Amino acid sequence: MQRCILRFAEQRRQFSVCSAAGKRKALRSSFPVLELPLLPIQRHVYEANLRNSRACQNKYTELQEKVRRGGGENAVIRHTQRNRKLLVRDRLRFLLDDDDFLELSPFAGMGLPYGDIPSAGCLTGVGRIKGLWCVFIANDATVKGGTAYPITVKKQLRAQEVAIQNRLPCVYLVDSGGAFLPLQSEIFPDKNQGGRTFYNEAIMSAMKIPQVALVCGSCTAGGAYIPTMAEEAVMVHRIGTIFLGGPPLVKAATGEEVTPEDLGGARLHAEVSGCVDHFAWEEKEAFDQTRNIISTLNFHLPEEEEEDTAKRKAAERPLHSPEELLGLAPRSYSHTLDVKMIVSRLTDGSRFQEFKGRYGTTLLTGFAKIHGHLVGIVANNGALTYEAALKGSHFVQLCDQRDVPLLFLQNTAPAAAPTLSAAQAEANSNRLKAQGSMMSAVACASVPKITVVIGGCHGGDSYAMCGRAFDPNFLFLWPNARVSLAAPGHADSLLPADAKQEEEELNEKLEEESSAFFSSGRMWDDGVILPQETRKVLRDALDIIKQQRHQLSTEKKQSVVLRM
Repeated sequence: MQRCILRFAEQRRQFSVCSAAGKRKALRSSFPVLELPLLPIQRHVYEANLRNSRACQNKYTELQEKVRRGGGENAVIRHTQRNRKLLVRDRLRFLLDDDDFLELSPFAGMGLPYGDIPSAGCLTGVGRIKGLWCVFIANDATVKGGTAYPITVKKQLRAQEVAIQNRLPCVYLVDSGGAFLPLQSEIFPDKNQGGRTFYNEAIMSAMKIPQVALVCGSCTAGGAYIPTMAEEAVMVHRIGTIFLGGPPLVKAATGEEVTPEDLGGARLHAEVSGCVDHFAWEEKEAFDQTRNIISTLNFHLPEEEEEDTAKRKAAERPLHSPEELLGLAPRSYSHTLDVKMIVSRLTDGSRFQEFKGRYGTTLLTGFAKIHGHLVGIVANNGALTYEAALKGSHFVQLCDQRDVPLLFLQNTAPAAAPTLSAAQAEANSNRLKAQGSMMSAVACASVPKITVVIGGCHGGDSYAMCGRAFDPNFLFLWPNARVSLAAPGHADSLLPADAKQEEEELNEKLEEESSAFFSSGRMWDDGVILPQETRKVLRDALDIIKQQRHQLSTEKKQSVVLRM
């Protein structure tokens, strides 16, 4: 997190506010067009990829339906009828300008050792409120009563990290029952566990990143700190409560019977304790108040912003249908087609200005526009060789010099290159040094970075291609993606030659644990996205990254907002 804050400070230096300068006109570009239709010789690979993509898409749809049901039918009935509360997605409809928001890690919590926790018990993402992109963290009380599991904490911390990296206001919709006590050792004690949420709130406030909390349910135990540390808090009458220990604990400790409303209801905290700033009779009123709070934030969006957004949405389309990406998403490394075919189906007008096109050809680098946003694209087109890594280092530093965001399309080799001779050992040593240089360039680049894993994410090559450990602003997977130390079927590259039994067992393990859905269930990414929707997701991500330029008065240091 400290590294994230330091990098963010550098980004703020480069992406400074220019409100007085008015609207700026981008330089005209006439990049060459990539005319890459599908050839007959490629048809058999395309069809095999397409069959695999459809199977992965079916799995995606199945999981999507499962997480949208939340805690199940009985939990939904109890939440809406007995507790008279809105469902979390209905709350987002009242809070956000529209349904067009970028949801983060919707499959988090699925397939974990302690069971399925749909959406990790909370929805996170980035949506527009009063025209302003804001991070939202919304508890889903139909899932285990809003109880926080280790994966819940991890998801909330990642959402806060997105807010810090991209300088986005953060809205908390709190309806939490506190930590899941049987797993307290995985929730409470460590640096990046439960307490980090409150540390981040303090740091974000000091960085002048606005935070608003809406208490629309129970805030018990640790959950009680979220609204009290936010800069402004709204609380709903009767359904909202804030206390460290509820009525059962009071009775057990003192023998006194007290109602939740008298112990920690909206009236008490709005009129007596001062823990909340706004009282609402019902949820809809609370959402109106929250939207009005957002309208007071010190952002100055250009008058042409809506017009520019409409223009970007209607930007020049690629020459070929995005649906063709389903057949270009490789089912395995051996089914990879020229990555230029993928690039040509993502960029405006299929235009692409290639950089060092004749050198290090197993790495594609160059400039393009996506919905009007200029980006530098770094895409695997084979093994990351010595020449390719040097080329990648050069291009990443060039984009950093010009303040151009980077887009990494990752499909790395399935296993490390073998060393069977002195010549291979020398070549691999040179490759290692060049890849180390590229890792340094990627790690030190202060421009925003977005990574999309379109195939394999394996070994050290994945670090040079801005894997999760290298702090991209966003990282997404296609459903066909594989994430593991080595690809399934390549366990022999990790074991001695005579370990056949271990090799078979490891290959089975790699097959199970490398799938995109296994990865996303454990929050190793920001979500699985469909290939045909990649261009839209990239548009939203680039819009979100750009917004930080419009906040005023960001440089002055200040202390945390403290309540009376």
